[in-house]
Amino acid sequence: MPTWHEQVTARRRELGLRQVDLAELAGVSERFIRLLESGKTSVRLDKVEPVLEVLGLRLELVAVEVP
Repeated sequence: MPTWHEQVTARRRELGLRQVDLAELAGVSERFIRLLESGKTSVRLDKVEPVLEVLGLRLELVAVEVP
């Protein structure tokens, strides 16, 4: 199963967007898109949300069993 950042990259490519295009549409920097797609472990949620919106994706929380 692809990681979430791999899914973001795949969706961007599927839509035919360059990183700079996505950054402009989402109102974030191109550097942020590069970091997001590279799997940076600490990113600002307030910047991730507009990126996902442009891509037609959403962040979802799913309950899992706790040992």
